[in-house]
Amino acid sequence: MAKRNTPIRYTSRDFTSIREDLINYAKRYYPDTFKDFTEASFGSLMLDTVAYVGDIMSFYLDYQVNESFLDTSVEYDNIIRLARQMGYKYKGSPSTTGMVSIYAIIPANTTGLGPDTRFMPILKRNTVLSSDGGSFILSDDVRFDNPSNETVAARVDANGVPTSYAVKAEGQVISGQFGVETVTVGTFERFKRVTLNVSNIVEIISVFDSEGNEYFEVEYLTHDVVYKAVPNKDENTRDNAPSLVRPFIATRRFTTEKTTNSITMQFGYGSDDEIATPTLAEPSNVILQRHAKNYVSDTAFDPSDLIGTDKLGIGPANTTLTITYRSNTTNSANAAIGAVNKITSPIVEFNDPTVTTSTSATSVVTSLECYNEEPIVGSVRTPNTEEIRTQAMNFFPTQNRAVTGTDYEAITYAMPSHFGAIKRCRVVRDQDSLKRNLNMYVVSEDSQGKLIQSNSALKENLKVWLNRYRMINDTVDILDAKIINIGIEFEVVSSEEVNRYEVLDNTIQALVNRFNRTMYVGERFYITDVFTELNKVRGVVDTVNVKLVNKSGGSYSQSTFNIDKYLSLDGRYLSVPDNVILEIKFPTVDIKGTVK
Repeated sequence: MAKRNTPIRYTSRDFTSIREDLINYAKRYYPDTFKDFTEASFGSLMLDTVAYVGDIMSFYLDYQVNESFLDTSVEYDNIIRLARQMGYKYKGSPSTTGMVSIYAIIPANTTGLGPDTRFMPILKRNTVLSSDGGSFILSDDVRFDNPSNETVAARVDANGVPTSYAVKAEGQVISGQFGVETVTVGTFERFKRVTLNVSNIVEIISVFDSEGNEYFEVEYLTHDVVYKAVPNKDENTRDNAPSLVRPFIATRRFTTEKTTNSITMQFGYGSDDEIATPTLAEPSNVILQRHAKNYVSDTAFDPSDLIGTDKLGIGPANTTLTITYRSNTTNSANAAIGAVNKITSPIVEFNDPTVTTSTSATSVVTSLECYNEEPIVGSVRTPNTEEIRTQAMNFFPTQNRAVTGTDYEAITYAMPSHFGAIKRCRVVRDQDSLKRNLNMYVVSEDSQGKLIQSNSALKENLKVWLNRYRMINDTVDILDAKIINIGIEFEVVSSEEVNRYEVLDNTIQALVNRFNRTMYVGERFYITDVFTELNKVRGVVDTVNVKLVNKSGGSYSQSTFNIDKYLSLDGRYLSVPDNVILEIKFPTVDIKGTVK
């Protein structure tokens, strides 16, 4: 029998539909050949097998298509890869920053009227400080000869003349610890990729090969200019600017790609034989290159791309790479006041190198102590899928400039992890200002994932970071968001045939699952969502009452909030000011209910 114009239903995608279509197909075109459609027959086995395979293929096809788009993808690593295509960089394991006070005992000078400047130490960056269970790294050099440092007499002789002085300096630290890994590289390979299978790497500190050549990390391989910090030797300007920024041509460079379990470095496709180390190009010569034309058609200029023919950098070959990185964990990212109190690996220099080996210099090094006078806090949890999705979609349209409030928020979330991390932020226009002033409200979280105010060092880093992207006539004030802790009290009616204590446990657990998340600054709390979740619980006939209560004092935020004032007239939602963020701090405790 001819099977021309065979009708095929392409909407049949599940097991049952595919099986039914196969049965109808067999009945139509093989009525005399196959007639046994009972469930125990061999033909039924074949139909089930084909329908099973078709169902699985349909599922995987739909799944793979969904994983190809950012708004429908569910796998964490796929979301990271799709976000990377939009310019978003996954920061991986979080970091926190803060200020630490560092003390040293300096011998007095010959007159006893001040410390001996020869023994003023310089505590170098990368010095390791520690707390109970945590490790922190000094971000910049700490100079004890800074005139702004506090100096008091520490010891005096029998005549009351000071013999030594205690000097207090301030230094910024970042959470994490150093690690080193060596990788052997064989013959030259274009766009060589090296993967470090360490899940908690925050950043690559340095990369050197066996010949002593250094490789620099860049945003993209097309960027061939990096800016290095060199010590400022000018005593007149060193206090305000301890380091000077200088451009440097990076012929050897790499980019990084982070996933949840690894970090991958990718190099260029040039070789030493093909590329000579160039001098720094003149921007005026780069921007107006005419080649053989007698006119200029393109005046676009990227100051990070000054080499036109370097094949995206030199790749390593026949060498061993020594890779130094900084790793971090959520358990050691935060520190309470006074927790950072040990200098485990001091790196010290003196203004006068001749005194380095003297007994007094050794005494100065052993006297070094540290103490953090404010908590070191920040975002300690890696962003979830929805946060990455939202941040990537917001970051893409910013195009490395901040115009709208959303642009500022996206750039804030994109701040490199070694500067610290903001958990939530919101930008609003200052209505009382005649200028283009913006108020940015920020908040961090502690080691338990609870909201806490951001420290001064983190806000200072954010200020510097935003200054790179803001409009020239915008002013941004970085302020603390007001944390308001709330609780939920409810009353439901259960059916008679169920255990009401079990219903109570299920209702509380349902609300914990629904509201155990970090809200956004200025986000409304919809009480109708509570009703919806409660009515979904098996055994709940009706939700009688839902009430929000303010939790303050003790382990909660000290801020109070008039819930009745901000409750909508119909009682459907709780509106909050632009500078307020709501938090159910202890969901299992702050959510209470009764069952009738």
